[in-house]
Amino acid sequence: MPRSTNRPSSAPANVTIRDVAATAGVSVATVSRVFNGKGPIREETIARVKEVAAAMHYVPHAGARSLSTRTTRTIGLLLPDLHGEFFSEVIRGVDVAARMRGYHLLVSGSHSDAEEMSAMLQALRGRVDGLIIMSPDLGLGPISRALAADTPVVLLNTAASGKRTIRIDNYAGAREMTAHLIEQGHRRIAFITGPERNVDAAERRRGYRDAIDAIHGERIEIAGDFTEDSGYHAAPGVLALRARPTAIFAANDAMAIGALRALREAQVPVPEQMALAGFDDVPIARYLTPPLTTVRVDIAEMGRRAVEHLVKTLTQAAETSKKHDLIATTLVVRESCGAQLAKERKKTLTTG
Repeated sequence: MPRSTNRPSSAPANVTIRDVAATAGVSVATVSRVFNGKGPIREETIARVKEVAAAMHYVPHAGARSLSTRTTRTIGLLLPDLHGEFFSEVIRGVDVAARMRGYHLLVSGSHSDAEEMSAMLQALRGRVDGLIIMSPDLGLGPISRALAADTPVVLLNTAASGKRTIRIDNYAGAREMTAHLIEQGHRRIAFITGPERNVDAAERRRGYRDAIDAIHGERIEIAGDFTEDSGYHAAPGVLALRARPTAIFAANDAMAIGALRALREAQVPVPEQMALAGFDDVPIARYLTPPLTTVRVDIAEMGRRAVEHLVKTLTQAAETSKKHDLIATTLVVRESCGAQLAKERKKTLTTG
C-alpha cells in the first residue's frame, strides 16, 4: 500500500531522493524522471511527487542529475577581462537571459592570454552544457585547440568561420562617428586606437580611416589599449602635435574618459577647444561632464542574443537561428563633440 502523502510536520535534515520516493509511495526512478522531465508520467503522480518534495525541502542533486541527463543546466562565459563597464554589461545580459531559461552561469576571464584561455576551457569541460566566448585579441586558434568538437559554442566579437558568431558592427559605427565630426567642420581628427591584435579595434580603425580618406584628410592615429590609462596618456600626444587636431575620437569610451581627464588637466575645455567622442556608450558616458558623444552598442543585448543562440543549439533548434548575427550601432550625440553647442549658437544667431 502506498504511504500517506500528507505533508510531514517537519522537514528532515539531508533529505534524499529515496526519502521523497518513500514518502510519495513511488520508486526512486519515478522521482528522478519527474525532476528530469523524462518519460511518460501521470499528471497526478508528478503533482504528488512535487508536493512531497516541496514539503520536505528536497533539492535535486545537480551532480547526480547531470550524470543521468548528461546536462548541467549551466552555461560557461569566458571573457578576455572582467574589469570595466563593457564586460559588466555583457555579463548582465548573459546572466539575465540564462536565468530566464533556467540556466546557471559560470564566468571566467582569460586576460587575453592563450595559455590561460586553454586552461580555462579545459577546466570548464564537463561542467557546462555550452560556452559563450569572447576572444577579440586571440582569435580562434586557442579556442579550436582546447575546445571539444562536440561542445556547443557561441563566439562574441571573434573572427571565426564555421562557428556561430555574434559581432558588433564596429566598422559602420566608427565610420558614422568620424563622418559626424567631419560634418561639424573638423578636418583634423585624432583617433586613439585599440589594441593592435584586437578584432574590434581593427574594424573601428578601418571605419575611421575610410571616413578620413573620403575627404582626403590626414590620418592621425595615437596608440591606445582600450583602458582609461591609455586614453589619459594619449591625449597629451594629441595636444603636442604641431598642427593640433580639433577633435579626438577614442576607439572606446574608457579611453575617451581618460582623455577627458587629461584635457581638463591641460586646461583644454571640451568641446570649446577640443571635441571628444567615444565608442560603446557604457552607462557612465551620459553622466560625465560634459556628457560623452559616443557610438551606442547594446552590450547587454549582445549577451542576451548569445544565450538565445546557445540555447537553440543545446535544444537542437539551431537551424531556426542565424549562423552569424550582427549587432547594429547607433550614433549618440551629446555635448562633448560640440554639436549641441553649435546648434544653440545657430539658433541664437537665427533668432537674434
